[in-house]
Amino acid sequence: MAQKRILVVYHSQEKGNTRRMAELVAEGCRQAGGVSVETVNVNERRVDIDEAEKADAYALGSPDYFSYMAGGLKQFFDDIMLASWHGRKVLEKPYVAFATHGGGGSGIKSVENLAKATKLVQAADSVTCKGAPESDQDKEKSIQLGRSLAEFLAKRK
Repeated sequence: MAQKRILVVYHSQEKGNTRRMAELVAEGCRQAGGVSVETVNVNERRVDIDEAEKADAYALGSPDYFSYMAGGLKQFFDDIMLASWHGRKVLEKPYVAFATHGGGGSGIKSVENLAKATKLVQAADSVTCKGAPESDQDKEKSIQLGRSLAEFLAKRK
């Protein structure tokens, strides 16, 4: 049986709070085993639709910008929707969402809403973190999110 693929798509600036969280989510995916994990910072490059199509699941992360996701992650949603209109198999996949914030944290709802609109299947409750995931609790929540996605994916036929 072919190994399942998880694509971690996130936006992170120089400060790196969301990058650190994405790394922990990816670590959790790997800990569950049976998956390969690729990470893409959409602040550095756009996700190639071939990558999105080959993925069996997505982990989607963003900083909270004025109660909304970062533009690069929004672009990913736009790209997969357009690709689906051209017959590409990029929708209806399991996903988890994560976000960093400076105190609000409501931007995660924009990720969840677009995931629902693109018919993605939520594999676990979203996780947010104020600032970087530095506490043991924040680190474990992030790692567990990745584990949950990989375990959910393993149960799907």
